[in-house]
Formats: sequence, structure tokens, C-alpha cells
Amino acid sequence: MTFVKSYTNDEMLEKDVNKLKDNNINSDNIFILSHDDDRTARIAKNTATAGVDYNKQDIGDDFEKQGDELREKLRELGISNEDAHEYEEDMDEGKVFLIVKDDAANSVLG
Repeated sequence: MTFVKSYTNDEMLEKDVNKLKDNNINSDNIFILSHDDDRTARIAKNTATAGVDYNKQDIGDDFEKQGDELREKLRELGISNEDAHEYEEDMDEGKVFLIVKDDAANSVLG
């Protein structure tokens, strides 16, 4: 099961990532995703986790717009089409997402 939580406060997200890592959740299973490449990269660097990369330069080839590519990245992480659409809309509003591919994340943060 994939655990997903949205944040408006980067510091709270970073605090939760550290809590996950303190509970032996492998950082390879922790992902950060937002509309802002720089924000995603900064949080990933601060927490030593993986930011979900998307390249705006590639959008013209395979995707009509950034949102399409973000939804595809969410689906690749095991998020349903319906949830991916909802999460992408939340990212439009400035939210950043913590995505964890480890069942234990729910007991740590849920």
C-alpha cells in the first residue's frame, strides 16, 4: 500500500520524513513531489530522500502539460488515476506531497 500525505509547510514534511526514517523506513521508499522543481529538490536534499523528477523540457514530447506528467509520476508510484488527478490539483494550490511505499508509514504517521 502507498501512503500519501499533503503539506503546505515544508518544515512539517521534513519533520515527518525524519520520523519515518527514525522508524526504520528506508529513504529509498520515501518520495517528495510538488509542482515546483526547486522546492522538491530542496526538500529531498534536506531529508536525503528521493524527489520525483519531472522535466518540463520533456513535456512537449509525451505530455501536453505539466499536470499530465505529474499524474503519470503519481501513477508510477502506485496512486490510482482518480487520486492522481486530485493530488495534482492540490499541487496546483501549492501543496507538496510525501509518498511512501512502505506499509509501516501509516502506523508511524497515520
